Amino acid sequence: MAVLRLVLGRFRSHAATRLEVDARPVVLFGPNGAGKTNLLEAISQLVPGRGLRGAPPEEMARAPGAEGWKIAALVQGAGAGATARHEVETGWRPGAGRWTVLDGKSASRTALAAELRILWLTPAMDRLFTEGAEGRRRFLDRAALGLFPGHAEAAARYERAMRERNRLLREGVADPRWHEALERAMAEAGAALIRGREAAVARLAEAQPAGGPFPRAALRLVAGEGGAEARDAPALAAALAAGRARDLAAGRTLIGPHRDDLAVAMAETGMPAARCSTGEQKALLISLVLANARAIRADAGAAPVLLLDEVAAHLDAGRRAALYDEILALGAQAWMTGTGPELFAGLGARAQGFAVSRGEDGASRLAPAPLAAEGGA
Repeated sequence: MAVLRLVLGRFRSHAATRLEVDARPVVLFGPNGAGKTNLLEAISQLVPGRGLRGAPPEEMARAPGAEGWKIAALVQGAGAGATARHEVETGWRPGAGRWTVLDGKSASRTALAAELRILWLTPAMDRLFTEGAEGRRRFLDRAALGLFPGHAEAAARYERAMRERNRLLREGVADPRWHEALERAMAEAGAALIRGREAAVARLAEAQPAGGPFPRAALRLVAGEGGAEARDAPALAAALAAGRARDLAAGRTLIGPHRDDLAVAMAETGMPAARCSTGEQKALLISLVLANARAIRADAGAAPVLLLDEVAAHLDAGRRAALYDEILALGAQAWMTGTGPELFAGLGARAQGFAVSRGEDGASRLAPAPLAAEGGA
């Protein structure tokens, strides 16, 4: 899988950017604020969700309130040959919201999820193991989406039903007929969400080789308070009904997979990830993203696109070389950012390099910049 052409219009710092590449890894280097991460964020908008920054669409417009923004891409899906290539356009317009066109027809980004899988790792995720459970749920759901494209729809259905139930709870509506219908919808979608998460945990565990350059992670899906027995649709529906009075008092839903957590530890030592050093936590994150990529390749026959923002800067030379070797062994198109080309020394012709800078008008500019080969200057 690969993004072969990327065209940005009025997207953050990119007034009008066009980039054509092949399926090799792509290196973007330049000073902070040049617009490197904005390119990665644009690619992340091609799949369901809010992208790697989690920002609302109006924040991504270069000129808020004017014309909105647009992303166009030629992508290589999981299949072989021209039939696996797709033209994608997506964007946002004030007053019209988000829109997506796939091969000339209006579509949802979920429709593309089966063809194009994208994983990412950003500096903000360095706090994944030390902050609240919400970030770990998002990480696990992103992993599940890569493996099971239908997971996005289950998550969306659950969120919609829960949002409506929470509105009733806040407004003090106690009519059981309204609640029962929403609780059935929540239970069906919630059970599918749980199954997807549990399957993703199992697949990630299987895809971590022993003795590799990055540590193996031990993973466990932990049910939220009161939710351990409510893991299938009938049990979850019963638990929601039983907790209705408590939820009315709280004004929100207190049980369900939206309260779950992902427990992560070092497989070899059992040390919880939250108590590991910063370097060990980074290595665990990389290990999980690579495991997710291996599992996707095993299922789809091709590795996903990887978006690795400022990852190389936090690794020593040995770990950087090991990461590059893993990416090349996967056959993945990895888009990597860094402040200087020296972080990617040794990749040479195995990757494509671009220098990113800002012009006098403040817009981002890209220029091809070949990378040094092993031992080169």
